[in-house]
Amino acid sequence: MRTLQSKIGTFQKVGECLYRYSSNGVYYARIKASGKEIRRSLGTTDRDLAKRNLAKFKDEQRQIDRSKGKVTLAELCDQYLATVQHQKPKTVERKTLIVRRLKSDWPTGSLTQVAKIKPTDVRLWLARYKFGPVARNHHLAFLKQILQSAIDDGIILTSPAAGIKPVKLEKPIRKTPSFEEFKMIAASIREQQYSDTAQESADFIEFLGRAGLTKADTSTLTWGDIDWQRSTITTFRHKTKTGFAVPLFPQLRPLLERRFAASNGASDEKVFTVRKASKAVAGACKRLGLPAYSHRSFRRMFITRAIEKGIDVKVIAEWQGHRDGGQLILSTYSHVRPVHSQRMAQLMTEQEPQNIIALSQQA
Repeated sequence: MRTLQSKIGTFQKVGECLYRYSSNGVYYARIKASGKEIRRSLGTTDRDLAKRNLAKFKDEQRQIDRSKGKVTLAELCDQYLATVQHQKPKTVERKTLIVRRLKSDWPTGSLTQVAKIKPTDVRLWLARYKFGPVARNHHLAFLKQILQSAIDDGIILTSPAAGIKPVKLEKPIRKTPSFEEFKMIAASIREQQYSDTAQESADFIEFLGRAGLTKADTSTLTWGDIDWQRSTITTFRHKTKTGFAVPLFPQLRPLLERRFAASNGASDEKVFTVRKASKAVAGACKRLGLPAYSHRSFRRMFITRAIEKGIDVKVIAEWQGHRDGGQLILSTYSHVRPVHSQRMAQLMTEQEPQNIIALSQQA
């Protein structure tokens, strides 16, 4: 029986491409691929399992394109960056910055072969920067995408970044105006006599808070999207590429009826002529001594208010165009749920609800 000598024990050949280390009984693979000898521990002392692991190892090695074994990190980055140029300009700009950092700051140099990159190299590269968790997660996620392209092309079998997890982000409770503050902000904007867009901006903000839609949803809304008879508003969320309908809420209808009466009423005419009212909101908050609320604050106010009014979370999720049955809202607005929970708990009494009619017992 042919053996491979070692200082401690010997490698005994027990099958085709299969060796057993005499000192601990662990099985090893020894194969040739494209003229190159590769050895790998099979991680077991069980012969049957070793045979299965050997077959899997051979199959994995056949998937590697040896002709691409010398592809460098810099080359891989350039190839991948060329495939994302169709994305949004800001996204391309961010990814270009990360590629530039990969090339200039990689611990072993950008000419390192992709097949030789180790998990430690990834951690060392991330440790070079003193950025926050969001930026770190962006860098890690993009690097994983680049390395995934190397897997897809058969350059490597597994990603050295696969085991590195993103930083878990804290979920802050962002400042949300009360309904009274919301009305004060809209009124303050409307009172600005020397502003050409004061009335339009005030209506825009009122719509956000009374409809619970986003700035993007609101700025693209046309009169054709409003069904007065069915009391619904149909909108399309470009971020998720989904369309959905929301009710024409009683608190919203007077605002839209007033604007419709003053418009041409054409179905393709936009409901609002402004796309945002950031400066108007900032000015109103400053005049009123309120926190610096944003467009999103009014949407949060709508959702918070709906939860506090006892509206079913699944229904609120549908109004927001969510398809998760309310999971996102429950996790994001967990600070509101205890209040709602206590209110619901007061209903658990021994008395029957008023809407239940007792049936007389028949003899």
